[in-house]
Order: sequence, then structure tokens, then C-alpha cells
Amino acid sequence: MTQETIARLRISLNDIEPAIWRVVEMPVTGSLKMLHDVIQAAMGWQDYHLWHFEAGDRRYGMPDPKWPDHNIAAARNVKLGALIDREVRQLTYTYDMGDDWRHTVVVEEVGLGEHETKYPRFVAGEQRCPPEDVGGHPGFELFLAAMSDPAHEEHRQLRQWHGGTFDVHDIDELTAKRAVAAIAIRRHAGKVAYEKSRVRH
Repeated sequence: MTQETIARLRISLNDIEPAIWRVVEMPVTGSLKMLHDVIQAAMGWQDYHLWHFEAGDRRYGMPDPKWPDHNIAAARNVKLGALIDREVRQLTYTYDMGDDWRHTVVVEEVGLGEHETKYPRFVAGEQRCPPEDVGGHPGFELFLAAMSDPAHEEHRQLRQWHGGTFDVHDIDELTAKRAVAAIAIRRHAGKVAYEKSRVRH
């Protein structure tokens, strides 16, 4: 494996205190679809809902052939490096248009990655992301209040809905690292298979 160019990205969930954030390292040759997968894995989302990126006046996502939208480009066809080359250093990533979770993705630095390291890679993070379908920011505030107070009238119902306790400080870092590493392993396997096919031909 040779060294490749890596972007260190900080992903922050907007309008929540204390801040919910993750830092990941992403190959600049990776697509925005891969970045979506990395954000889902690093944050702890379940990839149940629609999503898109915004960079300047452009939007990138998963166009639906049944509902053509000429204002959205296919995320899988756009490389992170192409945006960086256009001096884009910040993107907005929106997940679940109902709950409307907006994330700010900032390119902190770009440089050579480590030898023999598979990317993307999880680096760090703090605070657990909200549960899926909790009802956006208002629903999350209610959820946190109820879950932290056994006397709250909705404590039992929400705990049953969630399936147990909720520790805002436990981001389950091991699971996040493994989920991002799984993307890196699939990417590496795909590159190896591609190189073998080129040799055969």
C-alpha cells in the first residue's frame, strides 16, 4: 500500500449543546456517498432516512429516478478531492428530512496518510448522537429530560421505546471505529480486486 492523500474532517451536529462531534480521516479520492457512509458509521446513525450534502449552491445526494430533481447531483459521482480543489472547506450534511439533523463538516487539514493504513478512519468524538426518529431537536430535549428523571411522566414509555438507558457521554467508540474500519476494508478489497483485473487484462 502506498501513501494516499487524506482529509481530516470534523463533523458536528448543529444547534446542540454540549456539542456532538466526530473527527474522521477520509481519502480525498473517496466519493461523497462514501463520506455519507462514514458519517453514519462515526455518528452512530442507522441510515434509515434520506440525506444530502450542500456545498455552496450545489446539492449532492441519491437522485430518485421516480422523482427527478435537477438540483441534486449524484453523491457517488463526486469525489471529496474535487470539492477541496474548488476551495470548498465546509459542507452541510442533512440527515432525515423529518427530524432535520444538520451537520457541519469542516476540512481541518489535508496531507499524506500513514503507510500501510487503510482509510477512512475514525479518530475521536464526544457525546452520543440522538436516537433515530426521536422527533428532531424538540423531541431530543424531551427524550433527554425524561430519560434522566425516573419520575418523569414519559420516562417508562420512552425507555421502553428506546430499549434501555441512554448515556449521552457514551459514544460507543469501539463500535464506531469498527463500523468505519469496515468501510475501509471494503474499499481496500475493491482496490485490490481492481488492480488484479488490470493485471489480467
